[in-house]
Amino acid sequence: MRRLYLAVLLLELVGLFAMASADHVVDEFAGPPVRPVLTDPLAGAPKGLEVYYSQKLFWRSCDEWYDDWFDDDHECALLKVPLDYAEPRGDRGRISVLRVPADPARRMGSLVVNPGGPGHSGMDFADVAGEVFAHPILERFDIVGFDPRGTGSSSFFDCLSDSAMDEYLALDPTPDDAAERAEFAEATEAFGAGCSADDDAPYYAHVTTVEVARDMDVLRAALRHERLDYFGASYGTKLGATYADLFPERVGRMVLDGGLGELNDDAAVPSQVKGFQTALEAYVADCVEGGDCVLGGSREAGLARISKFFDGLDAASLNTDDPDRDLTEGHALRAVVSQLYSRAYWSSLTSAFEDAFAGDGTALLSFADAFTGRWPDGDSWYYDGTWESFVGITCADDPSSLTVDKIPARVPAFEKVSPIFGKMAAYGLATCSGFQGRSLHARHQINATGIDPILVTGTTRDPATTLKEAEALASKLESAVLIRRDGDGHTAYNSGNECVDEAIESYLLDGTVPTGTLDC
Repeated sequence: MRRLYLAVLLLELVGLFAMASADHVVDEFAGPPVRPVLTDPLAGAPKGLEVYYSQKLFWRSCDEWYDDWFDDDHECALLKVPLDYAEPRGDRGRISVLRVPADPARRMGSLVVNPGGPGHSGMDFADVAGEVFAHPILERFDIVGFDPRGTGSSSFFDCLSDSAMDEYLALDPTPDDAAERAEFAEATEAFGAGCSADDDAPYYAHVTTVEVARDMDVLRAALRHERLDYFGASYGTKLGATYADLFPERVGRMVLDGGLGELNDDAAVPSQVKGFQTALEAYVADCVEGGDCVLGGSREAGLARISKFFDGLDAASLNTDDPDRDLTEGHALRAVVSQLYSRAYWSSLTSAFEDAFAGDGTALLSFADAFTGRWPDGDSWYYDGTWESFVGITCADDPSSLTVDKIPARVPAFEKVSPIFGKMAAYGLATCSGFQGRSLHARHQINATGIDPILVTGTTRDPATTLKEAEALASKLESAVLIRRDGDGHTAYNSGNECVDEAIESYLLDGTVPTGTLDC
């Protein structure tokens, strides 16, 4: 049960739904027998970091450390990294790594993977690689996932007790008056302060994307590869792009799926707000087209029904099968967001709406719990700090924040873009207000030159990383080739689009690069 739930949660959050475990594309092995091997791990090692670059990974069965959490055939190791790269002789950190071995007779090298977040476990992602990657890739690459700093087994954030976390997530995320705004501000400040209050606070000041990208280069050396072959999804594309910016000469075959890039316009509302509104409208239209839609007989009626439902939850929560927890507006908003990551979840969302309209919020609460990493058996246990790590790493990268009293003036612009999600997103601008730690590596600007061709994907109705963001990311990476998928859901690979899958798999296996932007 534990492993099954974990796999479902991971695939839901990242949006990499396995349409089929397939040999979709490449039947013949056309690439070189081995990716470039690093014969001297100290070649190019930054001064002072030789002890880290020369280390070997000692692989052992994951069961020795993690009981039955991971597949019996998968191997785990620990990677040593400096806590602060500016002081390599200072404190050390340990990064947990998992490897899914390739076929020894056909192995090309290692493909390092990251599922996004930030805050999601790369070890979990690698552990379910058989549900994500085509068989030829699994045959020829060791799939290597690691838990970035502040994530999973590499020491995750724990900002609140479980009961306090329940209260925080049940809080009204769309305060309507001064009293509700004061409550929201107090809770936000307490959350951030809690992330800096324990003995691990110095560690949490060193969880930025730049530092994780530097860890990836240490991992590359420990794997004994001259270049890093990498597959990153969602936030994992920001991580890969940062690596390419810092180490352009060490970039191998790199796929950035669901590109996350900063837009150059001066829009007051993040593009993701529009992305989720667009995805919601597509979901409602699909429900209506299917006939007998519980939401209504037209897209407009369906959106109005959902809006009315949230207004009702803002006034009074809904019963669930948990006698101690009701479905609040905050839970329901996060639940709907989670189900927009993949078309495959739309039918489940419709069923959950049907239950909720009949007075039962159990299904929506379960979606919200999965999204925030809460264990599904009724116990209050946030088992891997997913939500806290997401916020903590995000705020380490960009600590800018608004005080709650300044947000009401921003709400109309957000609601104009997204009548459903806009107000919650506007109040999200206060998220980092309670964080006390500040990093020297915040707000790193990417402008990678001198890199080999890499692939960036974007999807027309991606709710989380919009096509415009993918285009912006590709423009920052010299030699990047953009793949545009026309479709719904988050990320493009293994979403049922053969054009996308063929391009990515041919690139990873034999280095074939599309000639110019590819429309799929």
